[in-house]
Amino acid sequence: MTDTARGTSRRYGSRPTMKDVAARAGVGLKTVSRVVNGEPGVTPDTERRVQDAITALGFRRNDSARILRKGRTASIGLVLEDLADPFYGPLNRAVEEVARDHGALLINGSSAEDPAREQELVLALCARRVDGLVIIPAADDHRYLEPEIAAGVATVFVDRPAGRIEADTVLSDSFGGARDAVAHLIAHGHRRIGFLGDQPRIHTAAERLRGYRSAMAEAGLPVDEAWVSLGSTAPDRVCFAATAMLDGPRPVTALFAGNNRVTVTAVRVLAERPRPVALVGFDDFELADLISPAITVVAQDAARLGRTAATMLFHRLDGTDGPPRRQEIPTRLIPRGSGELPPPAGS
Repeated sequence: MTDTARGTSRRYGSRPTMKDVAARAGVGLKTVSRVVNGEPGVTPDTERRVQDAITALGFRRNDSARILRKGRTASIGLVLEDLADPFYGPLNRAVEEVARDHGALLINGSSAEDPAREQELVLALCARRVDGLVIIPAADDHRYLEPEIAAGVATVFVDRPAGRIEADTVLSDSFGGARDAVAHLIAHGHRRIGFLGDQPRIHTAAERLRGYRSAMAEAGLPVDEAWVSLGSTAPDRVCFAATAMLDGPRPVTALFAGNNRVTVTAVRVLAERPRPVALVGFDDFELADLISPAITVVAQDAARLGRTAATMLFHRLDGTDGPPRRQEIPTRLIPRGSGELPPPAGS
């Protein structure tokens, strides 16, 4: 007989309780509690009746009381820039795997590169009493987190450092990776190299620009400011900037793209050009090895970033003390063809 037929239909959102299980199994609340928590003192027949009632009612243990006793929710929050960006897939998965190994639930959300949205999301996670946070920051001022950190919320920043506070941080070597990319183009004969980057306020964009300038300076090459463009990664903006560099009075013979979204737009621009133009992109992306020519990239280890950050977070949750730590993960240049194209004769 269904609950509805017995006149006890449940409202949406009304969950069965241990009292319901006890009534169905014909036992006391303490007996149900012992079965649910795996405690001794229950006969096999009684345990079977309780388990049958749990299955029939769809009962799930409410951990709220246990959480209050322990002061831990066994959950952590992950705030990303954009859940749709393929770069964050392996990072998210790595954080989730470490959380699962520690018996914790991962709750994630996207800031959409909006500082106000980041703060709203972070504080919402804190209000739900997550034990710790892994944050890829959009904001450049994280003083709003100071009360939460003081209250015991462990926090690790990934990909970009925190703004105006000291906190554990895990970064890729954006400077070194960019310098390697531009040095690679120089080694293949290029002297006029354009840089297409993200918003200049973003730490990674600034570091990659610094790496570009460093490689050019080390090679004794001047940088025409017309060869440098930072801004939105929107295709229209990147297309306009790339075209201006390629068609200017001193056209570039190679492009260095500052992230995977910029690289994809650059590939589309170069596909319409009458002659090949060398290209190196920062960040690998799907099908980069199947394009003709295949795209040379500076690859970040997103999974290692996530795993390192999550491990650092759980070390803090387990009581590791000391000053904030900063760890840098190396990048890797992957030559595939586009970065090895020579400049036109006489350039």
